[in-house]
Amino acid sequence: MTAAPTLAVEHLRTHFFTRAGVVKAVDDVSFTVNRGEVLGLVGESGSGKSITGFSLMGLVDPPGRIVDGRILFQGQDLVGRSEADWRRLRGNRIAMIFQDPMMTLNPVLRVDTQMIETIQAHADVDRQSARERARAALAQVGIASPDERLEAYPHQFSGGMRQRVAIAIALLNKPDLLIADEPTTALDVTIQGQILFEARKLARETGMAMIWITHDLAVVGGLADRVCVMYAGRVVETGSTTDVLDHPAHPYTDGLIGSVPSRNRRGQPLKQIPGMTPSLLDLPPGCAFRDRCGYADSRCGVSPETEDVGPGHGVRCHHPLATVAA
Repeated sequence: MTAAPTLAVEHLRTHFFTRAGVVKAVDDVSFTVNRGEVLGLVGESGSGKSITGFSLMGLVDPPGRIVDGRILFQGQDLVGRSEADWRRLRGNRIAMIFQDPMMTLNPVLRVDTQMIETIQAHADVDRQSARERARAALAQVGIASPDERLEAYPHQFSGGMRQRVAIAIALLNKPDLLIADEPTTALDVTIQGQILFEARKLARETGMAMIWITHDLAVVGGLADRVCVMYAGRVVETGSTTDVLDHPAHPYTDGLIGSVPSRNRRGQPLKQIPGMTPSLLDLPPGCAFRDRCGYADSRCGVSPETEDVGPGHGVRCHHPLATVAA
């Protein structure tokens, strides 16, 4: 019998109701994340990656709200749960690392106070035991002199150091699901590599499922088991990391990969996706990528459904590149 996934997102729609109109930030998104698996969620700014993450944490504030779909965490639907239920889950069984560490850290409390409170909010342990766990977590993310750093305030850290503290806090209670929203953007390459290694190791050793939200395909290639590519609020391609990065089926995915310098030969110009991401207030009918796509035709006036182009490799396109190449 196959074990149920840690997380199953089914036809999720998160809209923002503004005076200018309805912003369909997340529009019919579905994916699963299994125990011990890392899912990379990639796309340009404005593609809906972060709002998907906030939706999974119950952190979408008015005028935004989830209007349809299900978020099944270990078989239980989280949509419509009370705030008390969310408080029991957040930071305990589900944790999130934000792109801006100051969304996590309280500027007027010492680091040890914040970390100890995070542990004691969900576990019946004494303060000294909680402090030892906090110290070990800081050392795990590469912070030198953790005893001294525990007694510091957030403003006494650099931006990169604050991000490492935020990552340590997210890992304190060994969550079943970790959502990481571009957490290594502010870190130097050496520390980034260390964090990625520790995150991957933690997923394998503890069975923690992880969603890594990023625009960096190099990070995804070295970290994720599977990839979901988002564009204009929708998942346009999904599959194993090898399939998606080495054999992209959607023209948008192919354009993203072609724009990465490391994947091109020296002396050759980088590919560029023409145009701009459309406004989510005024999406074109049919495929949202049609105005930027060299394969677009009259069929693209109808929104495509997701179709398989290989085992576990799905694409939402009328002209998947596997078909075009054939």
